[in-house]
Amino acid sequence: MTASFTRQWHIVRHDKWLLACLTWLPVMLSLSIWAIFSAGIARNLPVGVVDLNHSRLSQQLVRNVNASPTMNVTQMPNDVSSAKQALIEGDIYAYLVIPVDFEKDTVKGLSPQVSAFYNSQYVLVGKLINSALTQAHATFNAQIETLSGLSQGSQTLSGAMAHAVPIQTQITPLFNLNSNYAQFLVTAIVPALWQIMVVVVTIMILAANHQHQSLERWLGPKPLRHVVTTLAPYFPIYALHGALFLAWFYGVEHWPFHGQFALVILAQWFTAIACMIMGAFFYFLTLDTARAMSFAGAFTAPSFAFMGITFPVTDMGPLAQFWRSLLPVSHYIQVQVAQSSYGADLISTLHTLIPMLGYSLPLLLISLLITWQRTKQEKAR
Repeated sequence: MTASFTRQWHIVRHDKWLLACLTWLPVMLSLSIWAIFSAGIARNLPVGVVDLNHSRLSQQLVRNVNASPTMNVTQMPNDVSSAKQALIEGDIYAYLVIPVDFEKDTVKGLSPQVSAFYNSQYVLVGKLINSALTQAHATFNAQIETLSGLSQGSQTLSGAMAHAVPIQTQITPLFNLNSNYAQFLVTAIVPALWQIMVVVVTIMILAANHQHQSLERWLGPKPLRHVVTTLAPYFPIYALHGALFLAWFYGVEHWPFHGQFALVILAQWFTAIACMIMGAFFYFLTLDTARAMSFAGAFTAPSFAFMGITFPVTDMGPLAQFWRSLLPVSHYIQVQVAQSSYGADLISTLHTLIPMLGYSLPLLLISLLITWQRTKQEKAR
């Protein structure tokens, strides 16, 4: 084993790109992802208002919209076409159109229609603006109803408010109280990147070893054992990367964690081993680095999309669910979420990891692939 460590250190020391992938590159990528979402909560999204009424009541509605922490009225176009053009050019994410007879119809109790248009191509932004507009409009309606009740002189302030809003609701988000997008997205994107790095770096390691010596000389009569010996020195590095982003999430950023770190680290070890198996499988399938990288890219690229974090697993099609079951990180993220949010017990956590035993199949296939590649090379000679 000592000889293996020495040989791998010699290879890594002379391969600058491999050294970068094992040291500073994963850290830089993770920090870049964190920097993108570091604000945590989307605020002051630019919107426009086309006020065709120019009354005190329409100005009050504009103030209600602008009071929302999610939105910021940055433009007041004179016509709808100008607002639409600003939306197309990306200067604003949404715009409201207040009709000409807004105040007069409101006083008469005719329920004027205020139209809102937003760009739903940006799914998260569209969802935020839709929710904020609904809330601002509901608040405005409640104010109008309360003032109407008070103007009749037969109700107190509390009675008018109760009449305006007869049923009051309280919505309490669980497990992410502030709707922090960094906590929601970064804790999933970074493990997805980690999986990609483990698979890709494993292929690079095997390619570097194969470049220095022939397949026969490198793997000998017990190929699977020598593959394990080759990759074993790198497992602590992958495990360290996983432990570091856990320490960053829940130690430095102090995001909530209600379970046991030991179970999440155990899941990381299973995931790292599974990723190394898949990387070795792709390499020995072709013995060509470029093709193996292509297979690895196609395999791991949907990692984040298929995790079930941003899109529910129950709504995925059969093919997507099957592909998700093949990805090691999809099993890992279940453990991370269960421990960080729910504080799941040991039995349910181990039950989540049981499907990862299926990676023993590609592990056995690696031995067959090596034998097949040897036979093919002998025939070529």
